[in-house]
Amino acid sequence: MGSEAVESLPDTFTYSQARAAGVSNRRIYSLRDSGEIEQLGRGLFHRVSDTLFDFGLDYAEPLTRAPDATLCLISALSHHDLTDAIPDASDLALPRGRRHPAVASIVRWHSFDRDTFAVGREIAVVGGATSMYVYGSSRTIVDAYRMRATLGPEVAHEALRLWLRRRGQPSELLAVARHFPAALPSLRHALEVLLS
Repeated sequence: MGSEAVESLPDTFTYSQARAAGVSNRRIYSLRDSGEIEQLGRGLFHRVSDTLFDFGLDYAEPLTRAPDATLCLISALSHHDLTDAIPDASDLALPRGRRHPAVASIVRWHSFDRDTFAVGREIAVVGGATSMYVYGSSRTIVDAYRMRATLGPEVAHEALRLWLRRRGQPSELLAVARHFPAALPSLRHALEVLLS
């Protein structure tokens, strides 16, 4: 099939999508061998000419396998420039009970409560037309306090300090924290110390 069938495919596409669009096996592998498309994982391809955000290729496969995956914790803090830490894996959350897909990318999957999964969730547009879910800065700070035993309290405190320096509003943070009662006392205490 011609290039028009290939052009009709999304930027990142599966083998099944290509076959359904009428692209033959031979054409898929010819495009891969010529460097026009790149194989990201088993049965997953991406057009090389399309631009993705800085770490886009790391997220292309997980987001194709789990479109509602949401950037969280250290990766989200890094996205919001609220940490100097460089994530050693991509932190992505799915609602509790959802299977974490096997991917070739280095991903640290997290399971968040279904009732609060959407709290503070935003869409970040990246690479032109590509988008992904990310927890907003307020939700990410609350999660850092909520999971400070795992992340370390210094990560949460530093993120909060940076956020407040950028004129973040404590009322906004506390509104998000009300959905996570376990995080509220330590967050209130940290705000009192930093704002006194």
